[in-house]
Amino acid sequence: MSARPRECHLADNRLAGLVWEREGLSMEAPTWVALHGWLDNAATFTRLAPLLVEKLDIRIVAIDLAGHGKSQWLGKGTDYALWDYLHDVLDALDDLGIERATLLAHSLGACVSCLLAAALPERIERLWLIDGIGALTTPVDQSTRQLRNGVLGVRRPLSPPPSYASLEAALNARVAGAITPLDHDTAEPLIARSLMQDDARVRYRTDPRLLRPSQVKLTPEQSRDMLLSIQAPVDLIEANDGIIGDHLDREGVRHEMTTLTTHRVPGGHHLHLEPHSVAGVAEVILQAYGAA
Repeated sequence: MSARPRECHLADNRLAGLVWEREGLSMEAPTWVALHGWLDNAATFTRLAPLLVEKLDIRIVAIDLAGHGKSQWLGKGTDYALWDYLHDVLDALDDLGIERATLLAHSLGACVSCLLAAALPERIERLWLIDGIGALTTPVDQSTRQLRNGVLGVRRPLSPPPSYASLEAALNARVAGAITPLDHDTAEPLIARSLMQDDARVRYRTDPRLLRPSQVKLTPEQSRDMLLSIQAPVDLIEANDGIIGDHLDREGVRHEMTTLTTHRVPGGHHLHLEPHSVAGVAEVILQAYGAA
């Protein structure tokens, strides 16, 4: 099997994506849908997907969520609320003919997956969450401040997407400014898919509106209700040096989820893309299916 995926387009070409599958795979073979993290794209699964598709005899379709990667931006006057991404996933599932989905999801994608599993349990077969669960929340007594910051963010003029003299320059900037630690080897697939040529320079395809603060976030109580409503099996692959607890699910609701199994794996927040950590992530998944 070639490690190179093929491009795909879904939802009337609104969503772009990447497909990994072995040569000659049956059209009836299971298809997993993979969801990336905030400001990332489908290439986040570049190293993990090839390790899974051959051993599990599956197809993996990773989509670029709206505003990310090669997918279209949302129209003027719209926002990128967490729950709006549910329609990206549902549109992709409908196009792919998937009634009950296995989702492989990182960070933001994992948060989206949790909301979808809670809201529409009939559409979810299983969740594989990579260093992400629940949602970033705002306590009730900070709701007004959150709304103010979000509204002012919308009213503020947008800066154009940054441009750079070369891919290497863009890569250096991403590594230096990363919210969670990233090295060059880990970031390179993400940056390569995020950039487009603009005369003699390269610039980001990513919608700059993604950097705006959310106008509304779920409260911890709302997030708790949704996590505890999930009926499907949930496997959380938690990075030893990740963000669970510090940023996501600070309240520890995950420990009350009856359908949750947690796997601790060495690595950082992008452990599924880190060259030295991805094998550990694959091993957890393959063992669950008796394919390790």
